[in-house]
Amino acid sequence: MICLDMEGVIAPEIWIAFAEEAGIPELRITTREEPDYDKLMRCRIQILKDHGLGLPQIQDTIARIKPLPGAKEFLDELRSFAQVCIVSDTFYEFAMPIMAQLGYPTLLCNGLEVAADGTITDYRMRVENSKVSTVKALQQMGFETVASGDSLNDIGMIRNSKAGFLFRTTDAIKAANPDIPALETYDELLAALRSAIGK
Repeated sequence: MICLDMEGVIAPEIWIAFAEEAGIPELRITTREEPDYDKLMRCRIQILKDHGLGLPQIQDTIARIKPLPGAKEFLDELRSFAQVCIVSDTFYEFAMPIMAQLGYPTLLCNGLEVAADGTITDYRMRVENSKVSTVKALQQMGFETVASGDSLNDIGMIRNSKAGFLFRTTDAIKAANPDIPALETYDELLAALRSAIGK
């Protein structure tokens, strides 16, 4: 089972896109910079509340987001020879318009709690430490896993898999994980994934 992160690997970072449209630079912080996901989300929810923004405004931005160039072709090729699962700490309320553009690959992510007026009041993780928990659950089902991602919260998923690759990550993450191959193009990642699963 190939386990891929979503944002930064096959789609742009949703929070960065929204931060730019809303003019709120504090919302540009992602899991590339902040490893504590609960701290990051609590901060995001408070910033949205302070600015009177909610899910409708974020979804308006998401409606204009396209997958990264080449992502659909990469996924289509990958799914021709392997099982693929998108494992993300994003939310179904955010991700589904992007998944539609990619032919609805399997997505495992989280959910939001939203008030009637659209205010995001909380979030619900599918399981604790969801990316590592997902690869371990897949392994318990008899799958070998190979993983790729770009952020701090992908390292555990990569390290708990048979093989793993960083993709278009930061110099700081590369420097902290010199033993994990760091790739920049879909062709490189496709070749590495093929090799890892013997295809």
